[in-house]
Amino acid sequence: MSLREYQRKRRFGVTPEPPGQPGPAARRTGRLRYVIHQHQARQLHYDLRLEWNGVLLSWAVPKGPSPDPAVKRLAVRVEDHPVDYAAFEGMIPEGEYGAGTVLVWDRGTWAPDDEDVDAALRRGELKFTLHGTKLKGSWVLVRTRSGYGGASGRPAWLLIKHRDAYASDRELTASMPRSVISKRTLAEITKANKASVERARAH
Repeated sequence: MSLREYQRKRRFGVTPEPPGQPGPAARRTGRLRYVIHQHQARQLHYDLRLEWNGVLLSWAVPKGPSPDPAVKRLAVRVEDHPVDYAAFEGMIPEGEYGAGTVLVWDRGTWAPDDEDVDAALRRGELKFTLHGTKLKGSWVLVRTRSGYGGASGRPAWLLIKHRDAYASDRELTASMPRSVISKRTLAEITKANKASVERARAH
């Protein structure tokens, strides 16, 4: 696991994102962190992040997670993020990588079905259980046969909910839009951050 790609893409004197260092090995932390960021960049999408081996394994999910087992959502593997990114919420400035507003849409802990997560990733099938505020129960990430997410050239997976007590046909991204840490919407976070930037410029 490495944060080199994450750090190479960002100017930490400009963006408020945490530079981060790899955290303790996953099994030493006990409870593994899980977070989903809602990210209004050039296109609105959601970022699924699972703590493992001191970093957050990350997938960009364009349409967001669905609790409906009949719905398969594209999830494109992106660079690992530092574990302290789990608490990041705010605005990435214009001109920076990923410019736009970031909201913590859900967070909690997760547990892999197979203790050897690295082997599951190599096989292309990671089964896990989420203990989040909004998302719960059993899920799976399955690598697609094509292997790559279109023009991005990155590994493409599918995020699928398993049938259990938490399965539903409810569209949670629409019905539960607020941050689980600040209770704000994307628009409210954007407005608040723009106001703080304007105040800083005035002094």
